[in-house]
Amino acid sequence: MAYDDVWLVIPLYDEEQVIGEVVRAARATFPHIVCVDDGSSDDSARKAEDAGAVVVRHPVNLGQGAALQTGFEYALSVPTMRWVVTFDADGQHQIDDVVAMLEMAYSDDLDVVFGSRFLDDRTEAGFLKGLVLRAAVGYTNLTTGTRLTDAHNGLRVLSRDVTAELDITQNRMAHASELVQQIGKLDVRYGESPVHILYTDYSRSKGQSLWNSVNILADLILR
Repeated sequence: MAYDDVWLVIPLYDEEQVIGEVVRAARATFPHIVCVDDGSSDDSARKAEDAGAVVVRHPVNLGQGAALQTGFEYALSVPTMRWVVTFDADGQHQIDDVVAMLEMAYSDDLDVVFGSRFLDDRTEAGFLKGLVLRAAVGYTNLTTGTRLTDAHNGLRVLSRDVTAELDITQNRMAHASELVQQIGKLDVRYGESPVHILYTDYSRSKGQSLWNSVNILADLILR
């Protein structure tokens, strides 16, 4: 199946070690990728371009929320785009999961599909990390009116119409809850699909640690 109407949006910050491989692997299925280089101090942007991605640059680091919003705006400038997929740069997301999420969107006539690491047992998050993330989910569901099992998973499928309605202003971890909150206010159909988040020593060093999960919860409460 061709995915010419799908754009992967990848926030990019100091990922030169892995971004080339991530982009090349993704482009084997999804030819259209925009990486938003969020003021990287390394060679991330060039490696993403060499691997075949479009790269949009922020001159300074603005945060992941701002990078996503820039990526959304770029994707919306492409007339043939019908779906946006938010995808992480550190190699923790799986392309097979994206395919399954898009198939779910098509078959169930959904506008949004959220990835959830808690719908099957493939993801080894650890007890304490999982506990903190579930607490964050509970808080997000309470404050947004949605019913999700994993509100802070960076893997999402968004229709063009939904993407056009989003205006992300939170640039730290709270941007994920802001995105869910904005979707919750729209009259759209959404669902969840099980995904495998692959935690590695590298991804943990880039912000997938237990402490980062605590920061997510703190950002939610204090924002």
